[in-house]
Amino acid sequence: MSNTKEKKEAIERIGRLRALMNYHRTLYHTHDAPELSDAAFDALKNELEEIEHRFPDLATDDSPTQVVGGAPLDAFTKVQHEVPMTSLNDAFSESEMREWFERLENFLDRKLTATSAPLFYCELKLDGLAVELIYENGNLVRALTRGDGKVGEDVTQNVRTIPTVPRTLSALGSLKIPAHLVVRGEIFISKKELARINAEQEANGEKPYANPRNLAAGSIRQLDPAVAARRKLESYQYDFIPSEGSIGADITTHEEKHRALASWGFRVNPENRSAKTLDDVFAFRDTWETKRGKLAYEIDGIVVLVNDNRVFVEGGVRGRAPRAGIAYKFAPQEATSVVRHICVQVGRTGALTPVAEIDPVAVGGVTISHATLHNADEIERLRLMIGDTVVVSRAGDVIPQITRVLPDLRTGKEKRFSMPKTCPFDAAPVVRDGVIYRCSNPDCGARHREALYHFVSRPAFNIAGLGPKIIDRLLDEGLVSDAADIFSLRRGDIAVLEGFGERSAEKIVGEVEVRKTVSLPRFIYSIGILHVGEETALVLAREIARTRPTITKPRDVLKALQGISTETLQEMPDIGPKVSESIHTWFRTARNTRLIERLDEAGVRIEHFSVPPTTGKLAGRVFVLTGILSSLERSEAKEKIRALGGEVSESVSKKTSYVVAGENPGSKSEKAEELGVPILSEKEFVKMLG
Repeated sequence: MSNTKEKKEAIERIGRLRALMNYHRTLYHTHDAPELSDAAFDALKNELEEIEHRFPDLATDDSPTQVVGGAPLDAFTKVQHEVPMTSLNDAFSESEMREWFERLENFLDRKLTATSAPLFYCELKLDGLAVELIYENGNLVRALTRGDGKVGEDVTQNVRTIPTVPRTLSALGSLKIPAHLVVRGEIFISKKELARINAEQEANGEKPYANPRNLAAGSIRQLDPAVAARRKLESYQYDFIPSEGSIGADITTHEEKHRALASWGFRVNPENRSAKTLDDVFAFRDTWETKRGKLAYEIDGIVVLVNDNRVFVEGGVRGRAPRAGIAYKFAPQEATSVVRHICVQVGRTGALTPVAEIDPVAVGGVTISHATLHNADEIERLRLMIGDTVVVSRAGDVIPQITRVLPDLRTGKEKRFSMPKTCPFDAAPVVRDGVIYRCSNPDCGARHREALYHFVSRPAFNIAGLGPKIIDRLLDEGLVSDAADIFSLRRGDIAVLEGFGERSAEKIVGEVEVRKTVSLPRFIYSIGILHVGEETALVLAREIARTRPTITKPRDVLKALQGISTETLQEMPDIGPKVSESIHTWFRTARNTRLIERLDEAGVRIEHFSVPPTTGKLAGRVFVLTGILSSLERSEAKEKIRALGGEVSESVSKKTSYVVAGENPGSKSEKAEELGVPILSEKEFVKMLG
């Protein structure tokens, strides 16, 4: 893509993102009636920030990334903040946190290290409404909402009803209360109180509040203070704006600010902590992501500040946020992404499931690239098109699903999707069974499953971590449609499934990655050509290696075997008319050639394969193994035969030199007797090997 085209697309995307975000920001901040979750809105904001970072000349002062809060309501008196109430930028990963700190150090042009006090201060990020409290001579005289950051709403009468906001201050320590004091805090509501009020709302036939933040905001913006009083609002205070000469020089850190607030009678969160290093910050955040359910109130992450007040001030403000502070949020349960393709997977029962392939996105702590669409009716309900920007949700340990389409971000290039009329696996007609589309071939699903079992089996790609139960689960969830999909699985696609998790998902994906490189005979065996077992696969590999010694990719194998006639195939050992016709047909079937191409695109590679030596004490002899060998594995026995120059065949013929019979030998032993082929016991065979 040319730079001109890329910038043109960025301009179009920015325009749509800003319009959509301004609409939802107004609903959220001004009317307390959000239609999008915080996580979905954050995802849109992050995308906009990334585009503006890539094209700095497209960033504007009125962009939603640079604006704080929403416009004040007309119902309240508007008051200008003495010092603007900024917001915070967000981070969602350790790497983003390290990048934030590196940017700060680059701006300051020096490295920051802990001196006498810890380097960072961490606070729980409450899901509430920011408030500014103004005190004169220790008495509360005004309370303001954040508003747009510059102008807030006077909600003093409502805030006075909150027991945890002191009306009058008293110094509990030696630190004198400033005559004029501006304090910042958060108004919130407990989970228990939210549940009680929502029960009342539903009993009265009214809409319940979406989250604690909306209830707190809606309560504090009531024109009747009595309504706010009944709702048992709470508050923590976390900062104050020092006026000239108002505090002692000994308050040099944010941690000391908290102690000062507590000594004046303010309620500060007892869970807040200092941190010496970023690793300590990460540990604090991870601890509370696990323990958040035990809190009486909701939090959505932590706030991380440089502890040194002078450094914090020196960092200044960029856009809407201080450089020396950031919100390190928990893993979102919702995010936005773009649907790049809708594929149809065939399950074990032959049911067809549409699955969206999306731009990789982090949801619920894992990065996923697939989202289930359940069935055709769900696609219709969502009015989903390929190319749409969508909201992806993860609730509990289930595969993420698309819950909403954002049509305002459409460009006109989106494409409609229709369920196929024939099965993607075997081309049989598709029939509708209620909301389910199903392959009309009753054996389709079972054959599909067996083909995948075969592909990952020990003689093929040998992916031990993908046993039958896991393959079944991946099929049922629509995560694999053919063998190539196995190599496109992301850790997050597996970790979200019930009964799995990060560790098991990482193990599976890691093993799959290791098995991307395979020997030529194993590759030929794995693709499941009818009548082609391990030995026939080896015969084909030898032929390819003789004529094309530089085979490195699946496409090389495709070209090599497409160019071999049935007559040439029948001249090879162990290949008769039936087997040659099967090989010839397989490599000329569109579905099969597409599988080879997809395996190539997925990064599967072929190890260098050289033709085994024809010298050795078993040279010129052909062995057939039957029954169970007790002293060595069958695969080991085959390797020893080949190492000594011999060959192994799957079937008994006049060309067979020996049949090695273990326990329960079966029909191959009987065939050998009919043809007069010598039969060796396991003991005789081992002696022959030496």
